[in-house]
Amino acid sequence: MEIINLYHQAVAILIARIFLGCLFFFQGFDAVFKVRIQNVIQTYQNTFLKNGIPKFLTVFAVWFTSCSALIGGILLTLGLFEYCALYVLGINLIITAIGFGINTAMWDTRFVFPRLLLLVFLLLVPETWNIFSLDYLLNSK
Repeated sequence: MEIINLYHQAVAILIARIFLGCLFFFQGFDAVFKVRIQNVIQTYQNTFLKNGIPKFLTVFAVWFTSCSALIGGILLTLGLFEYCALYVLGINLIITAIGFGINTAMWDTRFVFPRLLLLVFLLLVPETWNIFSLDYLLNSK
């Protein structure tokens, strides 16, 4: 039982990190490979143009959120460059919130808010608890 008490914080972080990484990875994978980025752009383009958002901003936002979710999800799952990935994914969530807010005034936050909570949790936990990651393995030598 002592071994469990020794590592429960590290396991909690591992579970949260892998879960959040998978959520972002599959979001990015779908946008890049299944739905295709061009189709995502077309989905939002008309609404954004009506609200005065130039097409280049829509294109940039879709490319950024799709690629950052895909790459950031992989890095987060592995625990590699974790803080960089979390910062970029935080920006991803801000852009997503702005985009959904422009698209629909009262949008459903059930897909975004849990990601935000997990991301903030991972940023706030002490780095010494995060021992089950590639960052820890590479930096401990």
